[in-house]
Amino acid sequence: MKWYVIRHGQTDWNLENKVQGKADVSLNTKGVEQAEKTKEKLENEKIDLIICSTLARAKETAQMINKDRNIPIIYDDEISERDFGEFEGSKQDDFDFEGFWSYKKNQHFKSAENIKDFFYRVYTKLDNIENKYKDKNILFVTHGGVSIAIDCYVNGMPDQESLLNLAIRKW
Repeated sequence: MKWYVIRHGQTDWNLENKVQGKADVSLNTKGVEQAEKTKEKLENEKIDLIICSTLARAKETAQMINKDRNIPIIYDDEISERDFGEFEGSKQDDFDFEGFWSYKKNQHFKSAENIKDFFYRVYTKLDNIENKYKDKNILFVTHGGVSIAIDCYVNGMPDQESLLNLAIRKW
């Protein structure tokens, strides 16, 4: 089993430094180009299955990567981005974004998804995938927050306050 984990391409909200969470924001022109470049980089990799978030930006990325390959795609809400609740659409500087990603603080919010609940959701899905697809090479098309949870699942929980530095963030 081999896992490939990629984050969706760029959106306008990424450019504006807004948190997207469950907002169904589509790729912008650069995001489309990034997905096409990722397709080229992965074209010689043996991928048996794509597991993709149900949010538009991830789905668009997966579909572009899969163009001409016909790899089965499973769309799964369990690997969609963390629910930012009351912070949805806010700029990262408008609230304690670093603290939001602190597993140690484990903050609770009015409607945003608690980090431990979020990790539990992703870890449970990853356990199921490991059991069901033991011999498959899987491409995950997901989000920055989910990439943090996957990193911690694979490498263990680091002893640091904020986990934000573990996210796939390159634009």
